[in-house]
Amino acid sequence: MKNTHAADSGANGTNPSNGSLGPHDNGVTTGLQGLGKEQPLTILIVGAGIGGLTAGIALRQAGHIVKIFESSGFASETGAAIHLPPNTNGIMRRLGIIAQDFGSNPMCMMKESDGQGNVIRGMDMRKMNKIWQHAWLLAHRIHLHDALKRMAISEAGEGRPCELHTRSRVQNVDEVNGVITFEHGGTATGGVVIGADGVHSIARNSIDPDTKPFGSGKSAFRFLIPKETIKNDPITSHLVDEDGELKIWYEDDRRIVMYPTSNNTILNFVCIHPSSESDASRLALIGDAAHPFLPHQGQGAGAAIEDAASIAVVLPLGTTPSQVPARLSLYDTIRHERATKIQTISRIIGGDNLQKKKELDMFGFTNYNFGHDEFDHSAQKFREYQWSLVEKKYSRMPLAFGPMPGPRQDHYGNPRSGAYSTFTTASIQFKTSATLLRTLLPPGREGYKFSAPGTVAYASFSCTTLNNMAWLGGGGYNHIGLYIHGVEYTSPSSGETYKGAYMPILFENLVDPIVSGREELGMPKLYSSIDIARRSGSYHIRTGWQGVNWGTLSLTGLTEATTATPTSMTGSNDEGILVHRYIPAVGKEMKGEAEADYAVFDKFSDAVPQAKVTRTLIAKDAKFSIDGMSWDELPTLHHVIERLAELPVYEIVGAKVAEGTGVSDVSSAKPC
Repeated sequence: MKNTHAADSGANGTNPSNGSLGPHDNGVTTGLQGLGKEQPLTILIVGAGIGGLTAGIALRQAGHIVKIFESSGFASETGAAIHLPPNTNGIMRRLGIIAQDFGSNPMCMMKESDGQGNVIRGMDMRKMNKIWQHAWLLAHRIHLHDALKRMAISEAGEGRPCELHTRSRVQNVDEVNGVITFEHGGTATGGVVIGADGVHSIARNSIDPDTKPFGSGKSAFRFLIPKETIKNDPITSHLVDEDGELKIWYEDDRRIVMYPTSNNTILNFVCIHPSSESDASRLALIGDAAHPFLPHQGQGAGAAIEDAASIAVVLPLGTTPSQVPARLSLYDTIRHERATKIQTISRIIGGDNLQKKKELDMFGFTNYNFGHDEFDHSAQKFREYQWSLVEKKYSRMPLAFGPMPGPRQDHYGNPRSGAYSTFTTASIQFKTSATLLRTLLPPGREGYKFSAPGTVAYASFSCTTLNNMAWLGGGGYNHIGLYIHGVEYTSPSSGETYKGAYMPILFENLVDPIVSGREELGMPKLYSSIDIARRSGSYHIRTGWQGVNWGTLSLTGLTEATTATPTSMTGSNDEGILVHRYIPAVGKEMKGEAEADYAVFDKFSDAVPQAKVTRTLIAKDAKFSIDGMSWDELPTLHHVIERLAELPVYEIVGAKVAEGTGVSDVSSAKPC
């Protein structure tokens, strides 16, 4: 059997005179993009406490220049024990801080008693703690601070060391220009300023000078006692029978909390009692500077550490100064709800008569606190933010991974350009039966017909090789389709008529364009192997499935055309490509129902850029052969190939090979 065509094809089987939009940069750059040319930001951190140092480490590891300014001289550090719950310990481990290395011990038991020592509740936490990715640890605050300080300024490790400036008390922060002024009169300027200077934050005054910390009605004092001292006293020895045990004694308006640290050798005491018995910006706040915490959940330092992780995520290497305000606003959005909720829970738990408040869901609070990883959470929110920067973009399955890159967009939804992509199209146009071609129009759908009367019509087989495709990393693929010329479609709803070449089937040898073309454009694509052998005077194409060949096309006696050839080579005056989109509904009871069922038209004149044909070779002879084989040999394609094999060839009208640049992304396709 012999057949024939002349129609160059674009990225989805349409004419290559269709084009794509030019490149567009939404300004989003992340470390994941790995361009290797990102410029670091200079980041100033006010305060070198746990939050400030953690932020310094995370931002250093992200590749930025970090300068930390601390008002004290770090001459004699003080501090008691601190909780490193699973949500906090996980961040520490990601940054390279292994808390067990400096004596942090697991939280194993919890016992609550009334003021007379009667046990209210006891829990073995070891089994419960298995549901968390990371251990719940009890650390010494000084040891944690020392480990953070060493990692921040060490020459070893990822990124350049943080600059730590002690005895640098900040007097004022200009959040608009990123300038901090010191009491001694000097200044420092950066692209980002982070306020990590605690409850009585100077940095916070630049955002809201009227916001001041206020008393909760409770005060606390802490002290440390060697465990051995309590163990050696017969009156108190029973209090330290278990390693890793946290004990709480409650009275209506006060409580004592005791837990071990430093490999269970030191006991930390927190005594909480009524206070009456004790007398935008380029600025972001973290830790107690942003959200002071009461000590009732052991989450104060943890929240500061989570803040540090979050701000490092939203300021990856490559963040430009102009992007900083939006990124810091995103940081605030990410952290506000969680920090506020934990802060509120701490206030509730710190209230009087806690043991009488049966409605409190203490396990729910614990699950909320511990069941969180701020690196993961912020990374996802940052992804969603990046995806949102391009308002209109293609989304398709699987949705969890964001916009799918393809011919029409990159992962962030930015349009791609096919201006420098290349195409080589071999086409054979033939005269055939119009009555048979009509059977390849969408069955049962009104509006399709041939523009001209008669029982003969023209069709083409067109095979295109695409290369230098940016969305495929500079690679390419082959596709071959059947184009029925002189078809028109009249929309039943609008009455508008569209004229073009109807394409009932397009085969491609790569899954990526098949999926994107079917889902985004409604193109009737299926897979086939497509092998091409090109010689000096001939061009041969072989198509198949799983080793079974079903078609061959040959163009021989190729000679270069001496006259200019139009860029649109469908072989007739077709205005574009017509296809019919059909997507079935989901569910057994929905068999036969459609989620989408309509005509699609891609108008050649709307394509940008227009294809530029640089060379045309005319064939002296052309032929093709199609064999429908059997269901056994072509179990998924037999019904398609058998119909193509039925087409008679009354005359070979023409055959040619066209080469050129400029490949359409077919984004001009639209429903009729």
